[in-house]
Amino acid sequence: MFEGFSPETIDFLWGLRMNNNREWFQAHKQQYLDTLYTPMKELAKEISEPFIEIPGFVCKTSRIYRDMRMHPPTPYKESLWTCLRQDGTFWLQEPCLFFEIKPEGYSYGFLFWQPTVEMMNAMRADMAARPDAFLERIRKAERGSKVKVSGTAYKRPKPCADPRLAPYYSLRNLYAIKECPADETMFSPELAKTVRKAFEALYPLCEYAKTFTQQ
Repeated sequence: MFEGFSPETIDFLWGLRMNNNREWFQAHKQQYLDTLYTPMKELAKEISEPFIEIPGFVCKTSRIYRDMRMHPPTPYKESLWTCLRQDGTFWLQEPCLFFEIKPEGYSYGFLFWQPTVEMMNAMRADMAARPDAFLERIRKAERGSKVKVSGTAYKRPKPCADPRLAPYYSLRNLYAIKECPADETMFSPELAKTVRKAFEALYPLCEYAKTFTQQ
């Protein structure tokens, strides 16, 4: 059962950022397992429970170890994340729900991070054809999760006939990210409840975005 992270979790992450080398990590590996990896797996189990019956929708937790075949400058990642998404696909093009912890605090929400141009063009065509349904979907997600839906905009806005769609029509991706400092919620079981509630509200955005990955 998830009981919360601890101040030691943040201590470990800051220590790793300042000493990203094998010697330091090996000396603090038990701290990593006890205060970061194990609580993250417990959290992942609790926040994924509402979605376990969805075919192909899986929960994955990242590794702290970088792939040294890619010749990264440091051997370890400075954050740990868990995400829920469809299995067997390129995750950057797959809508997902995520939770991440790093030295500064934690974040969670919905990501449709690197959809292709074709995917976003299809989404724009859909929102233009059914603007009320699109806007209601956004309102419900924001109201239930208390996280604003946004994205990265093109430098040159795309022409949009409906001014209500303007905040979304020129986006190259779509996301809803809640950034939080290390706070009391992070150190308590309430974190799982908070993230799980947000995930349940944001999951319809995953379903919606998924329709454009299959075209």
